[in-house]
Amino acid sequence: MGISESYPPAFRRVINDEAPSATAEIEPVLVQDKDIDIPVIDLEGLDKETLTEACRDWGIFRLKNHGVPLALMSQLQEISESLLSLPFENKQKLFAAVNSPLSYFWGTPALNRSGDALKRGAQASNVSMVEGFNVPLSKLPASTSSDDDAQHSELESFRVLIKEYGRHITRIAVSLFGAIAQTLNLELSSDQRSEYLSESTGLIRVYRYPPSNKTAGEALGMEVHTDSSVISILKEDETGGLEIMKDEEWFRVKPVAHTLIVNLGDMMQAISDNEYKSVEHRVKKKDMTTKRHSVCYFVFPKRDCVIKSSNYKPFTYTEFEAQVQADVQSLGTKIGLPRFSPKSPLFL
Repeated sequence: MGISESYPPAFRRVINDEAPSATAEIEPVLVQDKDIDIPVIDLEGLDKETLTEACRDWGIFRLKNHGVPLALMSQLQEISESLLSLPFENKQKLFAAVNSPLSYFWGTPALNRSGDALKRGAQASNVSMVEGFNVPLSKLPASTSSDDDAQHSELESFRVLIKEYGRHITRIAVSLFGAIAQTLNLELSSDQRSEYLSESTGLIRVYRYPPSNKTAGEALGMEVHTDSSVISILKEDETGGLEIMKDEEWFRVKPVAHTLIVNLGDMMQAISDNEYKSVEHRVKKKDMTTKRHSVCYFVFPKRDCVIKSSNYKPFTYTEFEAQVQADVQSLGTKIGLPRFSPKSPLFL
């Protein structure tokens, strides 16, 4: 099997150094972005002042001493890459066949609650050069299949590893949210904390971004966006490609081995009443000859939890999610918090 056969057909022209197709266009090279060092937070010795500055001024930080076993992280990457390297058609059949909520997606990171890709409006930008698996942690089955064939056996190994990884990452998210709430002087009961950050909503997405030819410019792996989550926690390989907006400029975030990257999402910005920011980011690979692999955890408020803020009209996460999906389907892109801000021209 050629390497390109494991990717969706729309990606293969780019990988094989052919002229890009209409459904997989390439963005021009951006020369103005440069490397930047984001704040570093030590989970073993949380410094509240450093955490406050990172959340207020950046909306993103690097986490060290996080306690996730390095062997687990390595094994998860290995099994994920193996599954993603299956022929494209096999991946589609494998995830359609298993009786579980795991799903395979490609071409867009915009998914519905079931993990299926949203149909985007006519104004949508180019297809994103990304594929992956969507894993809602609370719905993981006891087993993915009783079949003994190699592919189903590999999927079962993936389920076991992603479940264990999810336990560690959930622990980190809960700990960080508690610390962030303290920096905001939010006096939350345990019930309120579990409503603002509901462990049952946690999901993991495993992403793969393909290599592409050297002459076409930079493939847009993921377009500019903010996360809808409270907190997102990213594990990436050494390829790099994550870029953030800081002071109206784009900067590359260089990968650092054995660390995680935490970014605040829209729900954290609303909960903090805009004290903290949901960082704008995207993925653009500089090394065109290699693929990029990453694993990201997202966690949200309870769906009926009402978010109250002086900057936004009261809303539940269910209402926010519905509006985001409506905008993606009609306009081709997410609008997000401005839809709920009376001060914004995009307010509804």
